[in-house]
Amino acid sequence: MITAHRLRVPGATLHYETRGAGPALLLLPGAGGDAAVLDPVADALADTFTVLTHDPRGYSRSTLDGPPAEQRVGVHADDALRLLDAVAPGEPAYAAGGSSGAIVTLDLLARHPERLRGALAHEPPSWSVLPDAAEQLAFFQEVYDTFRTEGLGAAGERFMRGVGPVLLPMPAQDPLPERARAMRERLLANAPLALQYEHRSFAAYVPDLDALATASDRLTLAAGTGTRGHLPYRPAALLADRLGLPLAAFPGAHNGWSTHPAETAELLRTHLLGDTR
Repeated sequence: MITAHRLRVPGATLHYETRGAGPALLLLPGAGGDAAVLDPVADALADTFTVLTHDPRGYSRSTLDGPPAEQRVGVHADDALRLLDAVAPGEPAYAAGGSSGAIVTLDLLARHPERLRGALAHEPPSWSVLPDAAEQLAFFQEVYDTFRTEGLGAAGERFMRGVGPVLLPMPAQDPLPERARAMRERLLANAPLALQYEHRSFAAYVPDLDALATASDRLTLAAGTGTRGHLPYRPAALLADRLGLPLAAFPGAHNGWSTHPAETAELLRTHLLGDTR
């Protein structure tokens, strides 16, 4: 059963949901995503964890106190910490995120390692760590400029040309459940907000490698088998190499958590709870 909650945080009110029983596991969505995006994975993990999902500030049902503004990784990680404190006060928990959610996971672990028993970051788009960082950050600026001058559709096409075929088709649902239909409507409204206020600032985020090295025994970096050879694979592989960690192989591509939820849930359970090294 999914239980919905509200949490006041500085500058926003967060919508979050819990299900299951056991140690707390916070699942963090990618840019423009919300709690319902993670439903299939969260459902599969609810027999092991108290699974916590949320709509990041400014998206879907999580409202800002003022107008939209540039989003910062540290603020989202602070929100994640407050969510864990609300659900599991004083208890070490787990966190896992994909895409932008992976960046938030890295920041949360780097700044609050005592709060996490384990963390998994799936394809964090931290272009700042790459040798060609300036080129990749310029690409994200180009996507933004295209959005401003030509609209969301043209910006999406430019984005996909740059990152490659890493967003695979979603499993068909006929008829589409009401919760999924409502989610898709929210994601359409979130997409321009993500392009305007999140993509560029998150892409420029520089992970604290020294802090992550100290907590590397609790960190798994992961990438989809279908992303290999494309841009979103590279930061995870480079970070794993610099931290002396193996790169965990997950099914699917950049959106593998949505296309392969059962396999993803099992791998999350294994990497967070088991010694795979």
